[in-house]
Amino acid sequence: MNAALNADLHCHSVVSDGTLTPEELALRAKAQGVQLWALTDHDEIGGQARAAAAAAACGLDYLTGVEISVSFLHQTVHIVGLGFDATDAQLIQGLKQTRGGRAERAKEMSADLARIGIKGTFEGALKYVGNPDLISRTHFARYLVETGVCKDTYEVFRKYLTEGKPGYVEHRWASLKDAVHWITEAGGVAVIAHPARYKFSANEELALFTEFKGHGGLGVEVVTGSHSAAESQSYAATAQEFGLAASRGSDFHSPEESRTELGALPALPTGLTPVWALLTERIQHPAV
Repeated sequence: MNAALNADLHCHSVVSDGTLTPEELALRAKAQGVQLWALTDHDEIGGQARAAAAAAACGLDYLTGVEISVSFLHQTVHIVGLGFDATDAQLIQGLKQTRGGRAERAKEMSADLARIGIKGTFEGALKYVGNPDLISRTHFARYLVETGVCKDTYEVFRKYLTEGKPGYVEHRWASLKDAVHWITEAGGVAVIAHPARYKFSANEELALFTEFKGHGGLGVEVVTGSHSAAESQSYAATAQEFGLAASRGSDFHSPEESRTELGALPALPTGLTPVWALLTERIQHPAV
């Protein structure tokens, strides 16, 4: 299948921490020239039916998607799932368990910020939440910008809500093994999301890729909104080293906040197997 396809297989809607509905994202993706799209909300597939219907209505090929939060070596790693059966009971239950601790974590984050004089952040963050089960650092960041604590969300994450900074609370997510198995046993392909974002040593990154592949993971995001050109080339080499397919996705959340527009990424480096080549039978094509 065409490696130069304008595929955008990583973005978020109001069902998790984006600001647009699945329907608005489908129309935006189509307008931006996307040819194959996936909605990958955090730990939630409640928007999949809406996204698939909207894609079909505007003539856009679609893959089911999700981004699962995983704890690995005391860091949070994200695993994207593509092309799975969105009615799979084991996947649905696993994601429900993964979402379960977010509200308590959010209250702890709010209490920690209150200790340094930034009060009311839990209630403030809730104003931005489409799905209360999925309250996240992004919702807190939007409230801190609204109230003038920071000028934008990038400043928020430089000063707060990250490890070692006020408002950071670690959460125990799914295991890498569980996340990969939920995706693959539902008929999908598991992909390591934006690998350059993690602060692993070379040995720790080797452990991540080795364990991921050992559990049945098949892909890695090579081209994504947070990767530089050099990082994309580096992970192209990693994909070849581990025999992984290459994925491509903007990680688009919002017109106001996202660095990369839907469909605006460079093409995959040459010599790679695109992840969509593994999923040709799972792509939902609009009726002609």
